[in-house]
Amino acid sequence: MEQRHLGRTGLRVSRIGLGTLTWGQSPGGTAESDAAEQLKAFWDAGGTLVDTADVYAGGEAEYLLGRLVSGLVPREDLVIATKAGTVRERERRSDGSRGHLLAALDASLDRLGTDHVDLWQVHAFDPHTPLEETLQALDLAVSSGRARYAGVAGFSGWQLAKAATWQLAAPGVRTRLAGTQMEYSLLQRGVEREVLPAALDLGVGLLPASPLGRGVLTGKYREGAVPPGSRGDCEVLSGFVAPYLDDTAGRIVDAVATAAQGLAVTPLQVALAWVRDRPGVAAPLVGARTAAQLAEALSVEALTLPEEICRALDDVSAPVHRYPDQDWSTL
Repeated sequence: MEQRHLGRTGLRVSRIGLGTLTWGQSPGGTAESDAAEQLKAFWDAGGTLVDTADVYAGGEAEYLLGRLVSGLVPREDLVIATKAGTVRERERRSDGSRGHLLAALDASLDRLGTDHVDLWQVHAFDPHTPLEETLQALDLAVSSGRARYAGVAGFSGWQLAKAATWQLAAPGVRTRLAGTQMEYSLLQRGVEREVLPAALDLGVGLLPASPLGRGVLTGKYREGAVPPGSRGDCEVLSGFVAPYLDDTAGRIVDAVATAAQGLAVTPLQVALAWVRDRPGVAAPLVGARTAAQLAEALSVEALTLPEEICRALDDVSAPVHRYPDQDWSTL
């Protein structure tokens, strides 16, 4: 699999990443045997980037990944990325304090069974903690050797720009941000308004989450069908899928299916190839439920969409930003 640099750093990652959001979750999650099959297939295909977080299945995803790496694939062949900063407390949803983040990193390393992670990401912006304190935790993690590179996830455009600029203000002292993780697909192009331009300008690589529109772009939900065993059929995850089952999404899914038919490939392959090759994207993160689904995603390595197909998909999925992007000078 082709390797790409993550942002303006020396870190190289496979241009498709393996997500572990559902690993260890119950019900509707990925069992250990299925996770093992996925990881082995991913490694065999030349995949390196595996993304997890301390809150996925309450830490079980990290435990599971750590167990599999110790006995299934060589640790040195993987780029392990994890996240910290999201909390499940009634009064707050994020904790970017230095104390919380560094303690969470130590706990992640213990669950993963490793002395370092290759990419450590702040999972959410914390409005109650000074940003420089949050970023200092990244600097300490890298300087102590517990993390090789640092990034963020879920930051808006201004938050990303502020964080990345702060880190660049003291080169050699502060750790530049390597990547930012955000949802990005044909069904969710909101990052193109401010996040992606900021990332491109500041040399931060984009790691798209949910590149298949939470599974909807595969076409499995067309005409109102909810396949048994899918996320839409799961009581815990159905609410995650529901926002992308409206008429607007339906028109985009139909266009993807038409393009797939014309290219003799699957809708999944078309949707994944589109986001993989967008400017600024380093590696979409695919969270497959089964090894067969992952195999289909990995097969996109050989696919490059024709320019006319890309233009058609761009047009049908174009987000409406209006002000201040629209020229209002003549109104």
